[in-house]
Amino acid sequence: MIANTPKPPYYAVIFTSLRTGVNEDYLDTALEMERLAALQPGYLGHESAREETGITVSYWKDLESIKNWKQVSEHQMAQKKGREFWYSAYKTRICLVEKDYGFNLSSI
Repeated sequence: MIANTPKPPYYAVIFTSLRTGVNEDYLDTALEMERLAALQPGYLGHESAREETGITVSYWKDLESIKNWKQVSEHQMAQKKGREFWYSAYKTRICLVEKDYGFNLSSI
């Protein structure tokens, strides 16, 4: 599903990861992080694809909202598990979205 984001500007956090193959609790934790993120003030939506390389893009109103999400204790515990078990490498990028456009066949 494509996130229904507002008119720019807003922020995108791009999390790209390489998995180790350890799967214990991974899916449950990922789903819980999606649920908790959606409850955070400033959260606008997300898109995710998970295979060997995982990419999750979450959208946020402002940098303060991103900072606050990073400090949520359950999110910090998931980050720790990611470094210790689930990921052999990851990179996080924070970007200002200045323009977006798209196409949706169902809206024609």
